[in-house]
Amino acid sequence: MIRVLIVDDHPIVRKGLRSELSSQSDMQVVADAANGDEALALARELKPDIIVLDLSLPGKGGLEILRQLRDEASKPKVLMLSVYPEKQYAVRCLKSGAWGYITKSSASEELVAAIRKVAEGKKYVSEQLGEILASEIDAKKLSAHERLSAREFEILRLIGRGKSISEIAELLSLSVSTVSTHRLHLLSKMQLETTAQLIRYAIEHDLIDHVD
Repeated sequence: MIRVLIVDDHPIVRKGLRSELSSQSDMQVVADAANGDEALALARELKPDIIVLDLSLPGKGGLEILRQLRDEASKPKVLMLSVYPEKQYAVRCLKSGAWGYITKSSASEELVAAIRKVAEGKKYVSEQLGEILASEIDAKKLSAHERLSAREFEILRLIGRGKSISEIAELLSLSVSTVSTHRLHLLSKMQLETTAQLIRYAIEHDLIDHVD
């Protein structure tokens, strides 16, 4: 039996996912969570086999929760669920430790198939994502934000949401000086000069979640 934890901030989505997965004879939804803190607590308590994690969570965000889950002793396999197309976040999620990436526009059959594949210890990669990964062989095709570390990328997204240095430090449990240093690295790596330019870049490349 594949034990699944669902993490999404929308009750309707959680209900729909629970209904679909519970109808599968080989799956059991052990719990669902509305935010990252709940997800971490339930992951530690229940030790699910698979965690279906929404990328666009309020607060820390799905990528930060993914990073924290990766460091858990139980090593749960995380399948990312997102409204964003694969070209926006899939490669970043896989590099950050996800076992697969599913868009919310995908058919429910694809989600079920992905969960089964991940449960077997295999990464789930759609045909489109496979093409994106193949294109990464040529590093020249990478955008500026695709060359950032996972931490730098998450801070860029939070800056894009208008979060201050102190707010970002609190959300990510970092010191203000550490976040300030990451901001300087972002400006240098991306060849930008101001925070306003970072915000504009994040918006233009659709890198931010419109959540509180």
